[in-house]
Parts: sequence; structure tokens; C-alpha cells
Amino acid sequence: MSLKLLNKAILLSFITIGYNMIEGVVSAYFGGADESLVLIGFGVDSFVEVISGLGIFHMILRMKKIKSTELKQRDKFERTALIITGVSFYILTAGLITGAVLSLVAGAKPETTIAGIIIASLSIATMYWLMKSKTDVGVKLNSPAIIADANCTRTCFYLSFILLAASLIYEMTGIGYIDAIGSLGIAYYAFKEGKESFGKSKQSSVDVCNNCH
Repeated sequence: MSLKLLNKAILLSFITIGYNMIEGVVSAYFGGADESLVLIGFGVDSFVEVISGLGIFHMILRMKKIKSTELKQRDKFERTALIITGVSFYILTAGLITGAVLSLVAGAKPETTIAGIIIASLSIATMYWLMKSKTDVGVKLNSPAIIADANCTRTCFYLSFILLAASLIYEMTGIGYIDAIGSLGIAYYAFKEGKESFGKSKQSSVDVCNNCH
């Protein structure tokens, strides 16, 4: 049973990485084409989530190959992924804040936010499914690490609502600063995730899984 659940966790992790890569490319492209700062920020966040996802994917593979009683320390790959993730989130935070200020000063606004509405809607559905599925696997395996990954997906779920709200409001009102405000909302979550990544990277021990074997 535990092996089947670990295989499901690996599949969910793989889907998360693949989806975020596609989402990042599409969001960055349309964000740049439509001059939507919030969509660009959402896309870059997706790329950073790929780095984080690779660390989780690696960790779950270790859970499958090594007895849980022996898997008590983060390895170099996982710590490096966390540090890179943290730095990337901080850079994204600084970039979004700077971009929002410049956008407000220049009075810039997107040409359209239709792409943001579509991408956010797809992301909400996908992240909700991934979040629920990861939580279910994590609870059944009694794995705090997988449950923590589900909580990370929950943050992506919330970010999708920020993108959706900002895109919808702008499309209905045409108020330019709504896009900048939405990007600041993403900046807040990016800073929070960066801080959490650095905190985890400093913890050599990890409570991985109690029912894996």
C-alpha cells in the first residue's frame, strides 16, 4: 500500500513540475504581450515553483529508495534547491515591487487581461486537485513532508485567485492600478515563500514519513 502511495506522490510531483513549466511559459508570454505585470509575476512564480518542485521530487524518490528510519537528513540537492528557491522568490519580490511602483508612476496599464482570466481559472482547478490529492497521500503515509508540499500547492491556489481577481476587475473597469495592486499581492506571497524556503534550508533534519515502509 505504501509503495503505491509513494508512486502516486511521485506522479503528483511530476505533474506539478510539468504544469508549472507550461504555466510559466504561457503566463510570461501573454503577460509580456499584454503588458500585464501581475501575469508576468505569476509566470515567474511558476518557474520558481519548478525549482522547489524538483527538490520535492528528489526527496520523494529518496523516500521510496531508502527506509524511512534512515531518511532523517536533507541531502545537498534538497538544501541547494531550497536556497535557490528562496533567492529566486526574493528577487521576484523585489522585481514586482519595483515594477508596480514604476507602473503606478507611469500610469501604465495592460492592453487586456483575458489571458490572465483563462490561465487563472485553469490554475485554480488544477491546483485544487493537486492540493487535495497530495494532502490525501500525505495523510495516509503520515508524511509531514508531503503534507507540507500540499500546503505549498495551496499557496499557488491562492495566487491563482489573486491573478483571477486582478484580471477580472481590470477587464470590467479598465482601472490601470488594479494590475499593479495584483502584482503586489503576488509579491507578498513570494516573499513569504522565500522566507519559508530559507528557513527549511537551515534545518538539516526533516520529518519525512512514518508509514512509508
